[in-house]
Amino acid sequence: MKRYKQTEINELAEILKNDGVISVPTDTVYGVCARMNSKKAHDNLMQVKKRPIEKTFPIMCADKEQIKSIAIVDEKAEKIIQEFMPGPITLILNKKDDIPTYVNNGRKTIAVRMASSKVLKELIQKTGCPLFMSSANQSGEPTCANLDEIEKSCPTLNGMMEGNVSFNISSTIVDCTLDNIRILRNGPISIEQIETALKK
Repeated sequence: MKRYKQTEINELAEILKNDGVISVPTDTVYGVCARMNSKKAHDNLMQVKKRPIEKTFPIMCADKEQIKSIAIVDEKAEKIIQEFMPGPITLILNKKDDIPTYVNNGRKTIAVRMASSKVLKELIQKTGCPLFMSSANQSGEPTCANLDEIEKSCPTLNGMMEGNVSFNISSTIVDCTLDNIRILRNGPISIEQIETALKK
């Protein structure tokens, strides 16, 4: 399987534009991704991960504007984005009405992250839309810790980006759709940090 350097963004973006699936290092763990604006790309990512159809993928955006193009950002979410993004945090937000059903199985909510590395941000921008982003592993198995493990676990990938991850634990997931925020998965950012930011 071909491994691409971080300078080969154009080649990786072309794979994504052609509905391919690649692995990339994120700030938390290694991820596998496909472009959001193609059902075929979504289905290819499902096959790579052998993921159950009822499980949806988080969406990795390049910046706040891209998040606002797919999700409704209220005052709470705006504060959290300002304080912690880009960073190891995933927000559950209400989706915009024009998001196709396949993106999130017809649910009212969508999980969003913001790219924290310049390379990943550039990859999203060159692909021309946000990316479905999931941890690099088969569904239900431990997340892969290096490229060799990814290649073994996901042999049908169309390519891999070289690079290292920072935290090596998954992002904090925060549900912002209720009156009071709720942590759905603990990660590098604590509930106390979030509550402090919301009081500002």
